[in-house]
Amino acid sequence: MIVVMEITFVTYLALVLVGLCLGSFGGAMVWRLRARQLARDKAEGEPYDKNELARLKKLNTGNVMNDRSRCLSCSYELRWYDLIPLVSWLSLRGKCRQCKKPIGGMEPLIELAVAAFFVMSYAFWPYELESTLGIARFVLWLAAGVGLAILAAYDTRWFLLPDKVNFAVIGLGAAVALLVIGGSPEPLLAAGGVLASVLILSGIYLVLYLVSRGKWIGFGDIKLGLGLALLLADWQLAFVALFAANLIGCLIIIPGMIAGKIKRNAHVPFGPLLIAGAVVAQLFGPAMTEWYSLLLFL
Repeated sequence: MIVVMEITFVTYLALVLVGLCLGSFGGAMVWRLRARQLARDKAEGEPYDKNELARLKKLNTGNVMNDRSRCLSCSYELRWYDLIPLVSWLSLRGKCRQCKKPIGGMEPLIELAVAAFFVMSYAFWPYELESTLGIARFVLWLAAGVGLAILAAYDTRWFLLPDKVNFAVIGLGAAVALLVIGGSPEPLLAAGGVLASVLILSGIYLVLYLVSRGKWIGFGDIKLGLGLALLLADWQLAFVALFAANLIGCLIIIPGMIAGKIKRNAHVPFGPLLIAGAVVAQLFGPAMTEWYSLLLFL
């Protein structure tokens, strides 16, 4: 019993530490992606924020491997002891070591979110983790979670879902779908479930996009829906994700509208809601669908 408890503690500790580190990477990538987006908008003659581009230009060297984390106020290049996930931010009280100006709270929030995602995924993972295929699926899900954190943060702040991250999530989702189909005793039935999942989470948004000519929903949400559908690889879970995303949106938006904090014509990013719905569906969807089936046939 003591050995089992020690192994469990070490596992959760490892998940927290790895989650914090990958969350730190995700937070840095958000700003690098934004710097590249602004530079691309300028080069293509699209509208862009000149002041924001000037602040972020120092992050865009053209080579991700050469990029260095810097203070956006004084250009101070952060040292290794400034980059310890969560610890550095707390020890500096959220301020730059050199100029003492606020760094911002987005980065530690992403770190905490990814760490929490890793822990919750392991604690509530509904599938087996004893086979190679089962472990591979879980690892791919965790890797996709880092990309989803980046997408959620970027969409919340700038109402955009970067293609590079979306395509990475789609690639990871495709790998999961292949594992599910290959590991199923009925591959054709499993493939049909994956296809139906794609039609539900991506196809519906494609129809809305075409009907509204892009006014109701962005094309990035369609790509995100595709990645999430492949990660879930099950049409029932896709329905749960769609329902959960809209329910979470209502729980956030309706009270905000009643309080006057959100206007009827306000632009609300749907990407984070869809991601939250997919996480709920992946971790709790199998139990929810089983409970619903039992209730239906009572």
